[in-house]
Amino acid sequence: MRARSFQQIDVFSTRTGDGNPLGVVLDAEDLQDADMQRFATWANLSETTFLLPPTAAGRAAGADYRVRIFSPRGELPFAGHPTLGSCHAWLRTGQAPRTPGTVVQECAGGLVRIRLQGDILAFAAPPLQRSPPNPALLALVTGALGLRPQQVLAAQVLDNGPRWLALLLGSSETVLGLQPDHARLKDLGQDVGVVHVAPTASDTQTPGVTVRAFADPMGNPEDPVTGSLNASLAQWLIAEGLAPSAYLVAQGECLGRAGRVHIRQDGDGQVWVGGQALTCIEGTALL
Repeated sequence: MRARSFQQIDVFSTRTGDGNPLGVVLDAEDLQDADMQRFATWANLSETTFLLPPTAAGRAAGADYRVRIFSPRGELPFAGHPTLGSCHAWLRTGQAPRTPGTVVQECAGGLVRIRLQGDILAFAAPPLQRSPPNPALLALVTGALGLRPQQVLAAQVLDNGPRWLALLLGSSETVLGLQPDHARLKDLGQDVGVVHVAPTASDTQTPGVTVRAFADPMGNPEDPVTGSLNASLAQWLIAEGLAPSAYLVAQGECLGRAGRVHIRQDGDGQVWVGGQALTCIEGTALL
């Protein structure tokens, strides 16, 4: 074991404690898979990341660095708040991207572009696969959330690495009032996202979209602020005309947080998912 540079970042936050925390080990070159998993399990954050030089193929494709993303229970191919938090930590060490204004991150899910927009970092939402949910599973999830079927306006299975069953509900009060049966959701083995889009959602200075994320199968009953879910929700909702091409998300209120996620679809149809990040802890980790 040796001392390695470590940062703990609060992502999608303008004030320490309002967002989603992420642990970042900045010097992970000689760590084995088991070392990374053991530390991530011990840290007990929703995710911990480990920064590495890009692979030869990644470097040839333009990657600035490589990240491996671990939850306490396993490695993830992609995740949103670890992408932005890792980029923030990498830049904080004095690194600069090869292409000014755009960082290219390599992860198990492929290459992810991250734009630097003042104090906001925004990643390009990865390709999304979506499909109608199995009716039997939808009925079981709806029941576990304490919802009546008529309260669900639309539903989709969304997969951009993490796989979510997403439910569009009719009011923010319904979203915020949910008291899920977490044991039942865990038994169902399906991560669930719920969302409401207000008529005023196109005002990008005020949150117009309310989101909650329940990841019981991964041991995380409610995630404070979720980049991957918001990416896939945006691609679904914008494509179906259920949300405007730019909006601001509020997530985390039921956990005492005030996460803010900036969504924008550009002229080429690419959805960008952005937020601010703050370094809360900086030092070394022995591993």
